[in-house]
Amino acid sequence: MKQLKTKGVLVLVTVFSLVSASAQETSSDKEMKSFLIERDIPKAGEFTEADLKGISQKSCSVLEKMKGIVWVNSYVTGDKVFCVYQSNDTDLIKEHAEKAGFPVTSIMEIGSVIGPKTAN
Repeated sequence: MKQLKTKGVLVLVTVFSLVSASAQETSSDKEMKSFLIERDIPKAGEFTEADLKGISQKSCSVLEKMKGIVWVNSYVTGDKVFCVYQSNDTDLIKEHAEKAGFPVTSIMEIGSVIGPKTAN
């Protein structure tokens, strides 16, 4: 049951993040760098759908007032949240986190993305 709840939470986060990214896309998004943001958030994996909705809404409301930054998606685990953002300025990522009240443990630029299709 807990696995099912966790999968539901991930689906919900993905849906909210896709809506957010789509709403913020501009022609310059393709030129932005991608970053993985690690956030230490105790018991993040226990957040309810309502909690995640509220967090997503807070993030989107801050992003609406910012330019040069796009939230792509986030992954919720036990005590961490990993977010993918696009920007050319890590200071914008830090500013978004500060305004939204989100912690930032680390910000890493994504150099490449691989998966099963890479093997073909």
